[in-house]
Amino acid sequence: MTTSPILQIKNLNVTFPSEFGQVQAVRNLSLDLMPGEVLGIVGESGSGKSVSSLATVGLLPASAAVTGEIIYNGVNLLELSDVEMTKYRGSDIAMIFQDPLSALNPVQTIGHQISESLLIHQDISSDVALKRAIELLEVVGIPKPSERVASYVHEFSGGMRQRVMIALAIANQPKILIADEPTTALDVTVQAQILEVLKHARDITNAAVVLVTHDLGVVAGIADRVAIMYSGKVVETGTAEQIYQNPAMPYTIGLLRSIPRLDSKRGTKLASIAGAPPSPTLLPAGCSYAPRCPAALPICSNTMPELELVGTGHSAACVRLSDISSLAKSNQLYPDSSETTATRVENGDVVLSVSELHKTFPLLKGAIRRRRVGSVFAVDGVSLELKAGQSMALVGESGCGKTTTLIEIMNLVAPQNGTITFLGKDVSNISKRERKALRKDLQIVFQDPFASLDPRMPIGDAIAEPLQSFGYSKQDQNSRITELLNLVGLNPAHASRFPSEFSGGQRQRIAIARALALSPQVMALDEPVSALDVSVRAGILNLLAELQEKLNLSYLFVSHDLAVVRHIVDNVSVMYLGSIIESGPVDQVFSSPRHPYTQALLSAVPIPDPAIERNRNRIVLEGELPSPANPPNGCRFHNRCQVRNLLPVEKQKLCAIERPKISIQSDRTFACHFPITS
Repeated sequence: MTTSPILQIKNLNVTFPSEFGQVQAVRNLSLDLMPGEVLGIVGESGSGKSVSSLATVGLLPASAAVTGEIIYNGVNLLELSDVEMTKYRGSDIAMIFQDPLSALNPVQTIGHQISESLLIHQDISSDVALKRAIELLEVVGIPKPSERVASYVHEFSGGMRQRVMIALAIANQPKILIADEPTTALDVTVQAQILEVLKHARDITNAAVVLVTHDLGVVAGIADRVAIMYSGKVVETGTAEQIYQNPAMPYTIGLLRSIPRLDSKRGTKLASIAGAPPSPTLLPAGCSYAPRCPAALPICSNTMPELELVGTGHSAACVRLSDISSLAKSNQLYPDSSETTATRVENGDVVLSVSELHKTFPLLKGAIRRRRVGSVFAVDGVSLELKAGQSMALVGESGCGKTTTLIEIMNLVAPQNGTITFLGKDVSNISKRERKALRKDLQIVFQDPFASLDPRMPIGDAIAEPLQSFGYSKQDQNSRITELLNLVGLNPAHASRFPSEFSGGQRQRIAIARALALSPQVMALDEPVSALDVSVRAGILNLLAELQEKLNLSYLFVSHDLAVVRHIVDNVSVMYLGSIIESGPVDQVFSSPRHPYTQALLSAVPIPDPAIERNRNRIVLEGELPSPANPPNGCRFHNRCQVRNLLPVEKQKLCAIERPKISIQSDRTFACHFPITS
């Protein structure tokens, strides 16, 4: 890296008009980007990360008021017209968007879109552009690029679409790559693949990279420098090592301590940042973080802190910089993250038993006369047991059958094949009245709390709805609403408010209160924290742990986030193409996986520590998850297995032709011909 920045952002301000006043999205942002470096910009939703990136490439809406300077090669990009900006956008400065499905054109082939970018910025023929498009697809790891160049967006998986976005971004050898949440909606294994492709793209183009994300684990593994944003301002900046090892701003310390880590003990209590970021239309006069800061003093509410040097290249914005380090070391800022929840009873009664569960969906063809041409094997022989007071997680990539298994259980009806026994009753042999009675004891919390709550119904009515269905009196309903809102940490006086008046974390607490209304014995949790910011997620996870201990609840947890699973569950079942391939106590499975797929999943989970993350042996799975409509013969995982590739040819053939049986060792099970032994 040279000492001269390739990009300088100076006093950038971005505001948007709204019916409630001016939305101050970015405030006095100043950042330098050095050639060849990776700059990570981290913060909660609404902190201004994406807005500042869009301002750099000139993609903000016309309603945005932008002031300041963005200097590239001596040119202030903010002074250019949209036509003038096209000289730089896509050529010198390229962007990888968060949602490739929205960013790519669905009615044009992939090859046409990449070729179009080349033809706009380079004086080449269409044939040369198409040839270059094929080469780019090969660079980013698209199989059979000469064939897939003629494919459309909908014919690619999410990970493949993001690879196409990267190919499109690096087509013209840009000097700056801006990646806006490039891995947010992806599975952990696909995320690992995309990060490797991004590193490869950076090496090929020698471009400086701006990585916008909320995932501190992703940043730890790839970023050279990190900028933490809050309420439109940079509140701390420094090298990755400085930010992770010696954070100087209370907000940064809170973020780092609120992350569930794969290398932490199960049941470790996470630090939780109270409250929510202030409205960008009603920002306080002083420090925006003061209302949530455990170190705030009266002066903080009236004084706007500016970035001050903490060390060489390390700056933070806090009026108490000299005190923060000692406060953090003495655990006076946030609760001690070494505290663990109580050990739960291991020998409870079985409340839920699933045996050889199967679920297939017909694969139909034809517009007028529909005919079945195959089957989608969504759930293929799943067996599990959940005990009272215990928690179990179903984990795996998208499409592995986790949610379908959960839905089959929640239906409480006779399954297609197999048996489901809930509270000692086979659900295929119960009456309608018995089924309704059982539903009181089996409730669910969905992934998106806003979608699961009626926006036209006050939250008190939403919580009361299941109580009304079971004949509770109005007096008992009101009493129970007050009790539940207190239980989940909300103000009962807000029962008359609507869901839109609450933050994402508060809405999830409302959804949990609704699920608890009938005092269930089992709660199904379908990705309950995946849609939440990291600081809010910590509060919800702590709440779930406290409720389980207090109410002796059993949790059936569905998640793709293995760090969250390690934090909250007792037992884990790993699914692949509709089947459970490994299960057992979470500590044992995560510390010594037997199945190669489990090993690959664990190696792909980022750890928010640069020293650890950059020296890990990461296993990047090749290829995509096979279609459940056409699963491979033999072991379902054999065509992606990193262990099989090291075996003699004779043993490789066994994996390809014979499906492994379930092996049982103590309280662990796994399905692999050649399990990992160390």
